[in-house]
Amino acid sequence: MKKPILFSMMFLGSLVFAQQKTPALGGDRDVHGCIGSAGYTYSQIRNNCIRVFEQKIKLKEVATDKSYSTMTAVIFSKDMKRAEIFIPEGNAKSIILDREGKGKIWKSGSYIKETYVLVPYKKAGYQIKKDDVVIYQ
Repeated sequence: MKKPILFSMMFLGSLVFAQQKTPALGGDRDVHGCIGSAGYTYSQIRNNCIRVFEQKIKLKEVATDKSYSTMTAVIFSKDMKRAEIFIPEGNAKSIILDREGKGKIWKSGSYIKETYVLVPYKKAGYQIKKDDVVIYQ
């Protein structure tokens, strides 16, 4: 009789300990409900949580002095008038660029200090310039 009681107390004690050590799943949701630890970030254009690394248009960082390089993604609105880029540095998770006229150049607005421009590059690629310096392609 003593052994089953001892084992059940040990089992219940381990459950209590495990519950205290395990964080709640999805406990790092942002204001949009995106789970950052699962790689999700909010897209303003898609109005949904996305994974940047799963997007079709991905660009690599150019000329970095760091020991690692970063990547970004580009998402276009359905009408191609707006583009959203995800720059890892800075306060904003993403930056919305607007197309100028009927051309294929998207530019950030005056609401941010730096000027970001998205331009076509080679046949099917793009470049992102920050203050006229290419940072991703």
